[in-house]
Amino acid sequence: MNRTILQIKVMYDSMGKAEKRVADWIFENSENLLPLSIVELAEKCKCSEATIVRFSRRIGCSGYQELKLLLARDGGAKNLSSDITKSDSCFDIFEKISNEIYCSLEYTKKALDGESLNKAAEIIKKADNVLFFGLGNSSPVAQDAAHKFLRAGIHAYAYSDNHMQAIAAGHLTKKDVAIGISHSGSSKDIVDALKIARSKGAATICITNSGKSPILNQSDIALFTSSPETKYTILGLNSRIAALAIIDALYSYIVCNSDTAENAIENTELALKSKKY
Repeated sequence: MNRTILQIKVMYDSMGKAEKRVADWIFENSENLLPLSIVELAEKCKCSEATIVRFSRRIGCSGYQELKLLLARDGGAKNLSSDITKSDSCFDIFEKISNEIYCSLEYTKKALDGESLNKAAEIIKKADNVLFFGLGNSSPVAQDAAHKFLRAGIHAYAYSDNHMQAIAAGHLTKKDVAIGISHSGSSKDIVDALKIARSKGAATICITNSGKSPILNQSDIALFTSSPETKYTILGLNSRIAALAIIDALYSYIVCNSDTAENAIENTELALKSKKY
């Protein structure tokens, strides 16, 4: 994986027009960069030498020379494209998907508000019951979340049936938490379940892609992923990985900051001991 190329891709939207011309040239010609002086690259990109230096520093390099060395070390821009083709080997596809996941997590770090994440963790830690709602591709994320938190001694449940979501939400109280997971933020059933939970006094949290969507209107706390899906990711693969990363962060925080979680995990392992050879 070419980390330098991926870093450029992650930073691309924050660049000025001249810097984007540098990025675009590197995406297409990174294997030809090493012999070029800063003056020659500036000419090719129709920008100033200062722009090249600014571009290099933006992506974490000390200057143009370090940029060249990193790109040479990483071996060019192979498999940067997110488009999967029939000619790709299975490993080629794996590499492209890995690149997209890396970028998705980097985007999510920028979109996710740390204060909101901490607040959500504290609310979950103190809750009597935590319900996770997910449909379709978000259903396994909800299941994974409930599985993790249950191991830590939290009364966690996952619902992927829209009728069960409404029923469960209707029995919540102000001591409980409902978490809706929806990449689009427009899943009517998930939004309705959070609305019911909220009417019962439960705290509501959503995990959704950044941007305006109906789920925000029924959420006390919004935890944003950022994952622009490509044409072959019909199931929103990258958004699912980003949502799982948020779940893992919440779980790990609670385990590290709960007096009872460690004992609960030990009890879980003891209970499962007979299930292994």
